[in-house]
Amino acid sequence: MDGLHEAFLNNMQKMLGDENPAFLLALEDAPTLALRLNPRRAGAADAAAAFIDGAAVPWAANGRYLKREEGLKPGSSIAHAAGAFYLQEASAMASAAALDAKPGELILDLCAAPGGKSTQIAAALGDAGALVSNDPEPSRARALAGNLERMGAPGALVVSALPEKLADAWPERFDALLVDAPCSGEGMFRRDPDARREWSPASPEGCAKRQAGILDQAARLLAPGGRLVYSTCTFNDLENEGSVRGFLARHPEFAPEDFALPGVGASEEGMLRIWPHRARGDGHFVARLRKAGALARQSAPAPRPDREAAALLDALQGEVCALPEAWSGMRLLRLGDRLYARPAAIPDANGLRVVSPGLCLLRAGRNYVEPEHALAMALPPERALRRAELDDAQARAFLRGEAIDMDGEKGSTLALWRGMPLGWGKWSQGVLKNHLPKGLRHNK
Repeated sequence: MDGLHEAFLNNMQKMLGDENPAFLLALEDAPTLALRLNPRRAGAADAAAAFIDGAAVPWAANGRYLKREEGLKPGSSIAHAAGAFYLQEASAMASAAALDAKPGELILDLCAAPGGKSTQIAAALGDAGALVSNDPEPSRARALAGNLERMGAPGALVVSALPEKLADAWPERFDALLVDAPCSGEGMFRRDPDARREWSPASPEGCAKRQAGILDQAARLLAPGGRLVYSTCTFNDLENEGSVRGFLARHPEFAPEDFALPGVGASEEGMLRIWPHRARGDGHFVARLRKAGALARQSAPAPRPDREAAALLDALQGEVCALPEAWSGMRLLRLGDRLYARPAAIPDANGLRVVSPGLCLLRAGRNYVEPEHALAMALPPERALRRAELDDAQARAFLRGEAIDMDGEKGSTLALWRGMPLGWGKWSQGVLKNHLPKGLRHNK
């Protein structure tokens, strides 16, 4: 097999026996590309129709497989910019599905970048939950924050810290926790030739040591009675079943919790695999564990905003939009010239590197209040006081940062395409001036 190390081949033969030829043949097949429709976008399915083959990913709500056609570029589409979908390998949707986030929970995604699993969790939480997403590498954490913003997640805090620092700050704080651990990446072998070349016989052992350290900190972060989902995109048993069993030996307060995923089946001892020769996916390992004790959620009423923050919020609602009632329990934070909101259940991040402190509502100056792009993407469109529906040509021009010739009422206006948000503009004298952030503009 081209580029596959002999040690990897020998290990897979030991693990799979008679199934190994089918497995190796599957590794030479084309990758199983997929996307997840955004339930916050009413027009998502129609907007993505040109890219999907009609088949659903059985284990993931809103998961759809992509067509295998040359020239399809969903990541460059208007629909992608509008947050209609997130491009994500099908197997990778399994871990958040196993976590099974519920509205009202406080959840930590410990190794979250680039954001596929965090956006999937945020979609399950809706407007009635709280998510902390972390990646230790600041540049990756910034990309994570951007993806949460594009998908319109209203209740997320993004931080960049090592797991042990988070555990020191937030002991036993979370109802549920996802560890999609850094791994040797054997599940990427059929879509990434570099992954084949970079693998060595020492890779699984080194990764397993790193995974053990991350899992030990995850145990400290999880509240009694909470659930922990551990996942990798690799095949060897050292990083998968071995990591889980080692963790359970070190942490007798945890026990496996069985679950099932449609199209894959039921777990054994809380562990489940997606194999590329058995299911339409590149491969994944998922385990779910439960911490002993009774889960007791801490109520966290939002503190009353200070007078200045309340005045800014009133100005925003008087001039730009009416915020959803579900956001009324959000905590307001004034940082510099910006006003943020985040669920009161999210713990203080004092001493941590914060990449995104919550949903950025507005930017305020001495005599003005301007809505921020994050608000455009999270706000239900009907809540905007002024809206402009753009056709395809106008939407592409808007995404390039161009002004749009059209009549309307003077003031901040939510630019929409097929009812989905693209960003803010400002109507003035027959022109919708473009307020899309420069870093999000398309080149053509």
